[in-house]
Amino acid sequence: MEVVHSRDALERFLIAAMAVLPEDGSRRRGTVLVDKYLFGTEVDVDAICDGETVVVPGLMEHIERAGVHSGDSMAAYPAPRLDPTVCDQIVADTIRIAGALRVRGLCNVQFVVYRGRAHVIEVNPRASRTVPFLSKVSGVPMVQLAVRVMGGETLASLGWTTGLVPPRPLVAVKAPVFSTVKLTDVDTVLGPEMKSTGEVMGIDIDLGAALQKAFLAALGSVPVSGGTLCSIADPDKAEALPILAQLSALGFTLYATGGTVGMLAEAGISSVAVGKLGHGRPNVIDVIEEGRVQLVINTVSHRNTDEMNYSEGAPASVAAAGRTVKDGYRIRLAAEQRRIPCCTSLDTAAALVDAMTRQRAGESFAVAPVRAYREGAVGARS
Repeated sequence: MEVVHSRDALERFLIAAMAVLPEDGSRRRGTVLVDKYLFGTEVDVDAICDGETVVVPGLMEHIERAGVHSGDSMAAYPAPRLDPTVCDQIVADTIRIAGALRVRGLCNVQFVVYRGRAHVIEVNPRASRTVPFLSKVSGVPMVQLAVRVMGGETLASLGWTTGLVPPRPLVAVKAPVFSTVKLTDVDTVLGPEMKSTGEVMGIDIDLGAALQKAFLAALGSVPVSGGTLCSIADPDKAEALPILAQLSALGFTLYATGGTVGMLAEAGISSVAVGKLGHGRPNVIDVIEEGRVQLVINTVSHRNTDEMNYSEGAPASVAAAGRTVKDGYRIRLAAEQRRIPCCTSLDTAAALVDAMTRQRAGESFAVAPVRAYREGAVGARS
């Protein structure tokens, strides 16, 4: 699965896809689904339906924009940045869809909000991986209700009415956890295919503190000083600039290749130039292996492009297959092997840098049971 932004990229992807399709005589046969990509905010919705009543425990807004698999995205409840009108539309559409399908039990609907309007990505008439998270933060016993509904009871008889359950006085963030350090040659770049193997939760009374807790749980700690390797695809450079400026203001040394160095210099931000692989030393791998960086930001414009004929130090399986190796792949692999946080989405990077800024500023957060947050027993901090 791939998000492509040009005819050339589509052709490259189709050629690669055709190469792995099963052979039928002298031809390869299979199906490639082409769908329109909307560059927007993804929203996950879980609901319980008995065929008549539809209860929506909450909405979860993804931190990363659409294009990253929902299982690999960070997500926040109760959708803190969505316009109330869009929230109303999403809830109304979920109720209509679940009712039309005559769902009895759990149902998951994924939306993308594009130009102020919510569009349905997919509908799953089953439980989703977000049910445990949403049950815990909303206090709605989703599995128990679904089981009783499937057993013949109605939600009305259990005291529930159609609509969105009022949000709890908290913000909860779901963050994915990856096991790629234990899986040889797995690329850590985020995309439409799911790679995470678990998740953690950060919960507080505001989004900043909840994000900070989520990153602490997922990473063990967040960097507060040192260096950052910035390997940014050309289409992402303008969007990345405020994030890199924020890192520079925090005192981080920015290591970057030629194009990014030039962009930073034009913005009045100092950086240290490093070479691409095979183009002088120190290069992008050297600064990782020598311990100069504590964070890597690496975005790719297309995972099947920008390959280079450079095999020194390539994984055995790659070399044996005679495949070329991309700079980005080697950067991500080196960072993963040394447990250095590597952001391949600028949305993730922006959230992490905000959490780093918060920690450097010494802003506190409370530690309390989930029930205390749900019940509003954790007050605002001065």
